[in-house]
Amino acid sequence: MDKHIPVLLNECLDLLNIKENGIYVDGTLGRAGHSIEISKRLNNGKLYCFDLDNEAIKQSQEIFKGQKNIFFIHDNFANMNKYVDKVDGILLDLGVSSPQFDDSSRGFSYRYDSPLDMRMNLESALSAKDVVNKYSEEELYRIIKDYGEEKFAKNIARNICKERETKDIETTFELVNIIKKSLPNKVLNKKGHPAKQTFQAIRIEVNNELASINKFLETFDDILNIDGRVVIITFHSLEDRLVKNKFKELSSIKDDLNIPKRPEEIEKARYELLNRKVIIASKQELEVNNRAKSAKVRGVRKIYGKDS
Repeated sequence: MDKHIPVLLNECLDLLNIKENGIYVDGTLGRAGHSIEISKRLNNGKLYCFDLDNEAIKQSQEIFKGQKNIFFIHDNFANMNKYVDKVDGILLDLGVSSPQFDDSSRGFSYRYDSPLDMRMNLESALSAKDVVNKYSEEELYRIIKDYGEEKFAKNIARNICKERETKDIETTFELVNIIKKSLPNKVLNKKGHPAKQTFQAIRIEVNNELASINKFLETFDDILNIDGRVVIITFHSLEDRLVKNKFKELSSIKDDLNIPKRPEEIEKARYELLNRKVIIASKQELEVNNRAKSAKVRGVRKIYGKDS
């Protein structure tokens, strides 16, 4: 197994400010890079690890064999309030894990010729093949435009539908070729893979990723203790925008300051931003882990409960 390098590890640990007897959640276990380091800082504390990928859970159970204070849950991090009550910190490392990208059979990468799949949870019904072959042209256009922010979404959607009239589109390279045919030369000659945005869009649709993030952002307050922290790593603008806006909302004062009020009547922000400026990978980290290139970290700390 290749050595796994967790993204922005030290920065996330600093923001989480782990208490040795605290209760923490790694909502996106992956290959346990962050969880290993969180667990080292715990004494009588507990760590709950969520992942949609059973393979990730099996591998991590071997890593943590014999440790009684670590619990594994095969479910979406958006559902964590069903499993945990009050916690002191939550970490999310969004998107696809490195092992999933590197496993050619999973169909996440446009760099390997493999069956179209892209399911983080292999027990899920919907796959990338279903999206590509069964969605209408209008639906394909919408997800490629909205989730991939692809300028040529209309061309790509049209050509996917045209191609599948003859036979189903079954592999990643078949889809890559259709995407390439749909783009002008000036785009094809640019740096970066021409299929990146469309693959991202289909993956987000297959795994319902943005809905999961939204659900988590609306519910984590219910399980977070006072002084608890939430730290989130994002990898593209759609994720980051959702996180940035929610954290800004939670850390803002909504009172009209022009209306005179007694001190006890002034509404206070229930959260504070842990970092006003988004954290990105250092030059040193990028030299050893290029996958940190697009990573951004934001965090908040809970100051007051709803009834305070």
